[in-house]
Amino acid sequence: MDHRKKLIHTTNMPIRWGDMDAYGHVNNTVYFRYMEQARVEWIEDMKVMVRPGGDGPVIVNAACTFLKPMNYPGTVEVRTYVGAVGRSSCQTYVDMLIDGELYAEGAAKVVWMNTQSGKSVPLPDHVRALLEAE
Repeated sequence: MDHRKKLIHTTNMPIRWGDMDAYGHVNNTVYFRYMEQARVEWIEDMKVMVRPGGDGPVIVNAACTFLKPMNYPGTVEVRTYVGAVGRSSCQTYVDMLIDGELYAEGAAKVVWMNTQSGKSVPLPDHVRALLEAE
């Protein structure tokens, strides 16, 4: 993990009964949904609406390391961090905790792009300022 990462957003999400699979634990795909929801909340907190059209954030890769199985009932604390910030992108990292204990770690590279052309565009100035603030 990037040692320069900075905490940028924290949210809590309930584990739903339907999040579990036949093995009785949260299905691996749901961890990506938890990360997605946290990412959307963080982006909207920066006053960027996650909607089609114009310029906006997309992810170009996503990863998750499953350390311990999650089970219903429970609440997942999802902590999002930012690492390296580039011209049009930033690297994000996620910790998923239950009762302060780490259950999974994730990452995703977020790229700003023009949704019409499919080409990357520079990060908006206000987003860059928030990401680079100490």
